[in-house]
Amino acid sequence: MDHTAHQTPHPEEGAVRQPLEMYMRGHAEDNAEHMRAAFLPTARLESVREGPLTSWDLDFYCLRFTNTPAPDESTRRRSIDWLDITGTSAMAKVTLVHGSVTFTDYFVLLKTEQGWKIANKAFHAQPQ
Repeated sequence: MDHTAHQTPHPEEGAVRQPLEMYMRGHAEDNAEHMRAAFLPTARLESVREGPLTSWDLDFYCLRFTNTPAPDESTRRRSIDWLDITGTSAMAKVTLVHGSVTFTDYFVLLKTEQGWKIANKAFHAQPQ
């Protein structure tokens, strides 16, 4: 039995990737509107950085974006590492290498009337 055979992609995979790609584009372009398009308005973005829990709503998160891409944008890398899709829910892992920090993002996504949207994000920032 060949264990290396490729599985057929999930029929929703392309649609699930869309908000994740919009999220990555939001980082690349430093654009809050891309983030608003990727996330549900009720989304939470959470992490534990240097001890305390941070828990942001989407409006607070979007304040970070000023339409000024990072000076090192051309060297930054972003990838969708894996997806797990069941019905109208999905999970994803995304890696962002932003200069001296690598971010690992875990997303919960939902299929809504407006299409797939990121419902929540938990992330870890690892200095290099």
